[in-house]
Amino acid sequence: MGQAFDPETLAFYASEAPVYAASGATGEARHLAAFVERLQAGASILELGCGGGRDATYMIERGFDVDPSDGTPEIAAQARTRLGRPVRVMRFDELEAVAAYDAVVASASLLHVPRSGLTDILSRIHRALRPGGWHIASYKGGGTEGRDQFGRYFNYLSRDQLERHYRDAGNWAAIFVEEGMGGGYDSKHGPWISITVQKAP
Repeated sequence: MGQAFDPETLAFYASEAPVYAASGATGEARHLAAFVERLQAGASILELGCGGGRDATYMIERGFDVDPSDGTPEIAAQARTRLGRPVRVMRFDELEAVAAYDAVVASASLLHVPRSGLTDILSRIHRALRPGGWHIASYKGGGTEGRDQFGRYFNYLSRDQLERHYRDAGNWAAIFVEEGMGGGYDSKHGPWISITVQKAP
């Protein structure tokens, strides 16, 4: 099993929690609206890396049973204040649920998982989903892992690399990938990859 998280990245989010949480205060993630259309009303959704609670707010308002979580206590506290409900402090490698969720959402969060540990994290997501359950995640593209100006680690996967990690992690009935350009907290424009997968029934 490879490294599951990057301490320097977690330290950044701990120190910048109020500023970072405020930076994503409005508007749900780009692909989230289309994703939740795939789900049954009231579906159980685990959110990994919920940040300030923007996407959780969107999903809760639409009647879904959302379990928001974040690996940084300071960020989770920001989300808890916004949502007015508990937010679990949980790193991705601490996910132990089995067939517990209809969907797992990870918007711009799994992109911080070191490549050596990513397949294991995706296996945990696969295990946490009920048969036929859905998962969506977004990653910064590029093909060569590295750090940004804030010292945050990014796995910067190419489409082929990303699909390989997912295929190695579990039995998916469907894999949909969309590539495009977008920004981020660093205000830099670059390639992004969104992946939507369905666990085999």
